[in-house]
Amino acid sequence: MLEPDIDAMLVTSEKNQYYLTGFDFQDGYVLITRKKSYLLTDFRYIEAAREETEAGFEVMTMKGPRAKMFSDLLEENGVGKIAFEEDKVTVAEKSALDGIFKGYTLCPSNNLISRMRIKKDEDEIEKIISAQRIAEKAFDHILGYITPERTEADVALELEFYMRSHGAKSVSFDTIAVSGTASSRPHGVPRNVKLESGFLTMDFGALYKGYCSDMTRTVVVGKCTDEMKKVYNTVLEAQLRALDSYALGKTGKEIDKVARDIINAAGYEGCFGHGLGHGVGMDIHEAPGVSAGSDVPFESGHVVTCEPGIYLEGRFGVRIEDMVIFTKDGAKDITLAPKELIIL
Repeated sequence: MLEPDIDAMLVTSEKNQYYLTGFDFQDGYVLITRKKSYLLTDFRYIEAAREETEAGFEVMTMKGPRAKMFSDLLEENGVGKIAFEEDKVTVAEKSALDGIFKGYTLCPSNNLISRMRIKKDEDEIEKIISAQRIAEKAFDHILGYITPERTEADVALELEFYMRSHGAKSVSFDTIAVSGTASSRPHGVPRNVKLESGFLTMDFGALYKGYCSDMTRTVVVGKCTDEMKKVYNTVLEAQLRALDSYALGKTGKEIDKVARDIINAAGYEGCFGHGLGHGVGMDIHEAPGVSAGSDVPFESGHVVTCEPGIYLEGRFGVRIEDMVIFTKDGAKDITLAPKELIIL
């Protein structure tokens, strides 16, 4: 509560509730006042909430009309003005809040919690690294699983099954596994067809204790032409040079240009149509960005990706992606999976 006239903060986003309380639940509220903080949920979650919620929160079962429940709490804590998550609620949800908090003043929080989440502490970084290690083991496993008889859907499901069975709560996002001509689609959807000869791009990540990982590797199934090798090596050079450029105080715009200039100089201008990277945390896409429009200097606690690519429409594509963390000592690539061209 940065403004002196804000008496309380209402948190309705599930991820932000988890971020603040350490308890993952789907029905309820977090209310923070200047005097006390509350986690409010229903009977289904109350036992677990009492065991898992971090210190500093009073866990309460929601009872009766919401307006009466909140009125009692707000009166007890001398609240008149309440901040809400304007970036997380729909128009319909805001209308419902207006009804619940009739007689009180609701005001935007200016994305306070989302801004807090940009910088990760040591515990958060350890969870992200653990999520990444699960994904890397899945990549090692999938190299022995891939054959020309597998389908793209087979590969995607095997990656997901391996990560879930080795500690991940779920996947960070819908797994991408696209082969041959479909590899030119940066966010292609795995098909129920046998792997085409050529490049196979796999973009995947694990969700571990609320935090995501993200990595991409492109391998070859079958024959690899000289042009394919040139494209792959260009992407790899762009990534390695960009990774060397990640540093405290640099902006995403500066580093994006390093990779883009290498790809353009190799004759593939216009074939790298997305930003170089993005922030990763509880969401798979968070601030800060790493793109031509990213002017935010990198600071300790930022976690971002580095994922240049070249996509030749209707022919093939390549992307290589690592994760980078920033600490007081500088930038560190935390992805350990091999990047040399692998032909299966």
